[in-house]
Amino acid sequence: MGLVIGMDEAGYGPNLGPLVISVTAWDVPGDPHDFDFWTRLEPCVSREPLSHASGETRKRLHFADSKQVYSPSRGLSSLECSVLSLLSLNLESTDSLPRLWQQLTGAAPAGPHIEPWFAGPELDLNLPLTVSPEHVQAGSASLHRALDECGVKLRAIASDVMLTHRFNRESQAAGSKGAVLSRASLELLRTVWDPANDGPALILADKHGGRNRYQALLADVLAGRLPLCLDEQRAQSRYRICEAELRFETGAERHFPVAAASMVSKYLREITMELFNRFWKRHIPGLKPTKGYPTDARRFRSEIETTQQELGIPDQILWRER
Repeated sequence: MGLVIGMDEAGYGPNLGPLVISVTAWDVPGDPHDFDFWTRLEPCVSREPLSHASGETRKRLHFADSKQVYSPSRGLSSLECSVLSLLSLNLESTDSLPRLWQQLTGAAPAGPHIEPWFAGPELDLNLPLTVSPEHVQAGSASLHRALDECGVKLRAIASDVMLTHRFNRESQAAGSKGAVLSRASLELLRTVWDPANDGPALILADKHGGRNRYQALLADVLAGRLPLCLDEQRAQSRYRICEAELRFETGAERHFPVAAASMVSKYLREITMELFNRFWKRHIPGLKPTKGYPTDARRFRSEIETTQQELGIPDQILWRER
């Protein structure tokens, strides 16, 4: 058996809302470098959008880079069904955001810098939002059968939901938001991977903000264990640690475990932005919602400015510096 791990994020670029990082870890038969997820899971997984008219969405799940699965024009349903079907394999419950958050991150939203949209009535959000629980159950059962048939087990899924105050604090301390993404990703990776004991492994991640060199950061996160550098190029940076190979690649979402991590991160990000917008619309009826990306974030910030001051909400928990 071997181990394949995929890592990816959603929300690296926005000024509003959290940065979400996720990892998915899979036990596979044989050499992890040789296992082709897309071919083996083809009976229940499609890399292309599915046809609702033909009923194909009842038989297969769409997995790809989250930007291909979800857009405001396509809606949330395909992303939601695929992600909740996947999460149902490992989590006890996927029927509410608080439980999902707790299970994926290991902790509920709390602390002195908690954002009010994650502390009030908005947090009591039942899931799924756009598809039926029966649809999710069918998708999960189909995925479970396909994994069993090819001898694959989903070992773990974990996420880090980095709220605004923490993002700003850590970016200032590190000197760049790229360094924050890299460190948080590798620290999350360590929660599902033990290099000394997990045997042969292939770990896949997208490049972090254009970074090409990860060796020193890997050594730091791995408590001084020095990784062997195999290659550091624009397209791919590769390292070996014990029996594991780590690859940071451009376009890594072409690998199923990374696509799955990308989609989990995107789903959590979209649900948290739903709460964010509900909070502000409760205080400002008719307010146009935002996805938090720079141009529209400035529009949104201007429109909520007076209410933000009235509510006493500091910029430190609202606005992510870039």
